[in-house]
Amino acid sequence: MPKLAGELGPLERSVMDQIWDRDDNVTVRDLVDAPGISGLAYTTVMTVLDRLWQKGFVARRRVGRAYAYRTRMTREEYLSTLVGQVFAASDDRRSVLLGFAREIDGEDLTDLRKMIRDVEKARAKKRTP
Repeated sequence: MPKLAGELGPLERSVMDQIWDRDDNVTVRDLVDAPGISGLAYTTVMTVLDRLWQKGFVARRRVGRAYAYRTRMTREEYLSTLVGQVFAASDDRRSVLLGFAREIDGEDLTDLRKMIRDVEKARAKKRTP
């Protein structure tokens, strides 16, 4: 996973959402009229994509006189990175986990319990010679 510099601002997040939703290479022209971005100037979208490239969120390659951009990680990988940053910033990981557990609904809590069991089983298999 690429090392990221900084977080996504609201406009950067809107652009990344469009790229994630398309799951393909995009150009500035592709995004200018996209929902959630429409109304922004071509140069604004170009600047946002350049910042995303500098921060490591997207890769780019030259196509004629323009660049085509693609994500360097999935939306889920990005969100996982954010959660990791929250844990890294806390001296009390237990409180962070407890606060998270208190906020999620019953269905998500059931899913979380199942995921924890699956992770524990996978780790036990790795330890068994």
